[in-house]
Amino acid sequence: MKAFIVLVALALASSAFGRNMDRCSLAREMSNLGVPRDQLARWTCIADQKSNYRTSAVGPKNSDGSQDYGIFQISSLFWCQPANGRFSHNECSINCKDLVTDDITNSVRCAQKILGKQGWSAWAGCDGSLPSIDGCF
Repeated sequence: MKAFIVLVALALASSAFGRNMDRCSLAREMSNLGVPRDQLARWTCIADQKSNYRTSAVGPKNSDGSQDYGIFQISSLFWCQPANGRFSHNECSINCKDLVTDDITNSVRCAQKILGKQGWSAWAGCDGSLPSIDGCF
């Protein structure tokens, strides 16, 4: 019985820490959400560099007091509303906490909005040769 309680507690705790994805699981999930396949290699590179594929990643405070949230490290200054009530442009009309859940739909939708407004330059790096995602499908 004690072992069962420990297992249940661990299962609940692991969901509180978010999900750790990998290149292929992210590529497949983003494809299922309608992201064009020719963008997936770059998105997986960004997620690898910015959050190590962790959906629950929250960056340290930036010099302006903002923080970056989720698998794509989306800025609270421009794109989401932080829980502390600090000013945000909140261009994605979303709470920052909604970017650090196991369900990456909000992160993907907001990242696509950022891409549409700022292009790939919103995320430094991942400009050169990218690892193929062809083996993921």
